Amino acid sequence: YLQALLEAINIAMADRDRFYGDPRFVEVPIDRLMSESYLAEQRARIAGDRTQLPQPERGPQREQPAAQNLDTSYTCVVDRDGNALSATPSDVSHDTPVIPGTGFCASSRGSQSWARAGHPSCIAPGKRPRLTPNPALAIKRGEYVMPFGTPGGDMQTQAMLQAFLNAEVFGMGPQEAVEQPRVATWSFANSFEPHDELTGRVTVEEDLVAGAESHLSKLGYDVEPWPRLAWKAGSVCMIRADLRAGVLHAGADPRGQSYALGR
Repeated sequence: YLQALLEAINIAMADRDRFYGDPRFVEVPIDRLMSESYLAEQRARIAGDRTQLPQPERGPQREQPAAQNLDTSYTCVVDRDGNALSATPSDVSHDTPVIPGTGFCASSRGSQSWARAGHPSCIAPGKRPRLTPNPALAIKRGEYVMPFGTPGGDMQTQAMLQAFLNAEVFGMGPQEAVEQPRVATWSFANSFEPHDELTGRVTVEEDLVAGAESHLSKLGYDVEPWPRLAWKAGSVCMIRADLRAGVLHAGADPRGQSYALGR
């Protein structure tokens, strides 16, 4: 399961690096990317050992610094009328100047643009960078509405996918779904400048290491353990509004400063 999960993420991230950019400047082949035939083609690429993806030329790999910006937050709400909100407010303040006389900081999200000509997210006048915030809202008509999301840069979609599968495939409630141990792959260019890449690197939370490390290492992964409930693994919050029972179930990830409440 973990191998299939990691390889699916690697393939999706390779497509992200190849195709995703501001649609006002880049023709994103969204219909093809979402087609059943293309998805079947991509599934067939998941091999018995580590999938070898074509890697564009980049600079030397470097570890990310230990100290990371924690400005991103996430919130989800379902009200008494069934309206649902999923939002990931995020911008940074520690690495950008205050505009004199205003007290406002200029957004430094330009650091998620590329300086490499020809990249779908290369910088250009008026062009928006490809950003990491990914609030989600899952809807199964007649059954549930489920907003969910997390802070965490490129870990966001990885943590959210695992929490969603825990709920949808394995039948866990929101709290159990967000608490389960996680893995992460880093075989793609980081969304933030200098866009470092750690090809083959997989991080595994402590509760999964014993059962997964040997298997993943044999497949060619460079496995690095994370402590239990590592904050770098994301902090997913989730609400599942059961449309049949009329009950709201919520989960708040103990990896971060998060909580769930209702009235």
